[in-house]
Amino acid sequence: MELSEHLFRHEAGRMVATLTRIFGVHNLALAEDVVQEAFCRALEVWKFRGVPENPSAWLMTTAKNRALDVLRRERTARTFAPELTRQLESEWTLAPTVEVEFAAAAIKDDALRMMFSCCNPLLSEEAQVALILHILCGFSVDEIASAFVGSHAAVEKRIVRSKKVLAGSKKLFDISGAEDFARRLPAVQRALYLLFNEGYHGASPEKAVRVELCQEAKRLTSLLLKNALGATPSTYALAALISLNAARLPARLDTSGNLTSLADQDRSQFDQALAQEGLRLLERSATGPELTDYHVEAAIAWVHTSAERTEDTDWAMIISLYDKLMALRPSPIVALNRAIAIAQREGPQRGLEEIQAIQDSERLAKYPFYHAALGELEIGSGHLEDAREHFVVALKLARNPIERSFFEQRITLCK
Repeated sequence: MELSEHLFRHEAGRMVATLTRIFGVHNLALAEDVVQEAFCRALEVWKFRGVPENPSAWLMTTAKNRALDVLRRERTARTFAPELTRQLESEWTLAPTVEVEFAAAAIKDDALRMMFSCCNPLLSEEAQVALILHILCGFSVDEIASAFVGSHAAVEKRIVRSKKVLAGSKKLFDISGAEDFARRLPAVQRALYLLFNEGYHGASPEKAVRVELCQEAKRLTSLLLKNALGATPSTYALAALISLNAARLPARLDTSGNLTSLADQDRSQFDQALAQEGLRLLERSATGPELTDYHVEAAIAWVHTSAERTEDTDWAMIISLYDKLMALRPSPIVALNRAIAIAQREGPQRGLEEIQAIQDSERLAKYPFYHAALGELEIGSGHLEDAREHFVVALKLARNPIERSFFEQRITLCK
């Protein structure tokens, strides 16, 4: 199951993008159906024959063959991509055309084109991001609802409406158009940011850390950087943020598979190559006059990653950076992280005061680590019974076994 989920995350978006390029954006549902059939076929065949040596190539070949079947069967009943109409009408050119569209270079461009196609100006940015996460990144409705702190029903309706808007487009987005590219770029960046966050500390019911999502976010961001129009300072800053946080992934879980707090992480496990890559990307991001929230978050990540010990962390710098982040993109989560940093520098009581002053704090009520943060600060203040109560609430809100185990350990500590 784990292998098929990873493949779905990695391959489904590429396959849908390529098939949509062939079928036409108005046949998006057909493209998704073909991808679903390819995965169902894989599960059936691999169950008896085993996973092939190159499962990605197997899936692509299966999708390509299925696409040829669909084109032959339905080319008189439906219209496909207008720019490919002539080539798809003749049996002589049909197979060679599909072969070209499934070539590696074409698939790479299709993935980028699909990302920007999802960012239709007729949709809100939140709807654009949800569409990218759903179509290109294989996110379920529940995962998107968690990322947006919304309900399943609301997200499901938004995705259905957004797909109708996308299907109403005449063709996929032209990634060579400078003005439209710049207008749509922020939503693409936001989707990649959320994709990484869902992997790093998301709401999966099975895992607290999902490395495959982090890797996919890194891959898609690298793809964006390879496009001349996409290689902006803000994209470099986003790539820096992803690399710097990914460098800390090996220390997020201990040898028993339990979550570790930042203070308890074994920093010798940090991936120094990724950390240095993140620093290089952060330096590249400083070439323009714009300061984005990605720049600030990447700088915070660098301060954490570069400190050899927790006590060596420059908390004054981190607080200053969180002040900038609150000015750029205020949110209860940012305010919570700022309060935790203040507690590290000025003591747990000051941290509690800052948390109590957070506006819209009710939005944090269902976030388990909000209650866990209160618990940690109460421990630091010597109020073990109050701390225990906060951890009990966090335990009730835990989203997977690893989080439950972590909160149970903290409850035990409060006795």
